[in-house]
Amino acid sequence: MALVHEFESSGYWLSKRKSWLPLFIVVPGIFLMYIGNRQAILFDMRDELIFLGVSLVGEVIRIWATGFASKNAIGQNGTPGQSPEVLDVTGINSIVRHPRYLGNFFIGLGPVLFLRSIWCIVGYGLLFWLFYERIMFAEEQVLRRKFGEAYDKWSQKTGSFVPYSLKVIRSKQAFSLRNVISSENNNIFRIFTLFTLLDFFRNYFLRGKIRITGMWLYIFAGAFIVWVLFGFFYRQRGRNKK
Repeated sequence: MALVHEFESSGYWLSKRKSWLPLFIVVPGIFLMYIGNRQAILFDMRDELIFLGVSLVGEVIRIWATGFASKNAIGQNGTPGQSPEVLDVTGINSIVRHPRYLGNFFIGLGPVLFLRSIWCIVGYGLLFWLFYERIMFAEEQVLRRKFGEAYDKWSQKTGSFVPYSLKVIRSKQAFSLRNVISSENNNIFRIFTLFTLLDFFRNYFLRGKIRITGMWLYIFAGAFIVWVLFGFFYRQRGRNKK
């Protein structure tokens, strides 16, 4: 098999398993907290709010991409079975070709920073790149075949993951809260759940007690309420349209 076909084939295989990546953060992270320097992971409100903020920055990027996505370009990432009818090059797509994956990077970076280890950060960066490089390659092959020269021109002036320029072309689409809730409500809740789990295991390893730090307990409770309310809102809107 030619290397280009191997990259594309493995990219599609990985694309179907993108949701597994958080497991490669949580499980090793818990193990590293258990065997590592536990004094380094003592609770620090300021630092941990910053770590959470990093993940939320990633989620904001995803919300921007999802909220302004054209209905006919929902499959613009080239995922098998999702062939876009138009090439959306406005909004966040005018500065980066894979905004959702850029968002995913920051979402995962937050919990990694929680571990307070430079080696974990380096390892995460390498794992993320190896995981997503082939996914992006495979998806771009779909788009190049469909849009040809239009895609090539867009890709020449738009970075795949790191922006070449921060000049944004205003989106022609109105922001869709419904699309955001449908796509991101569970994802947002997973962010808070992940941090809460790390705090739970950190406290167990440090003190041998089953407890959640007050700050994370309140944050998780608030996130849970918002998740339930938005989920209810989305389901109600769906019923009303029938």
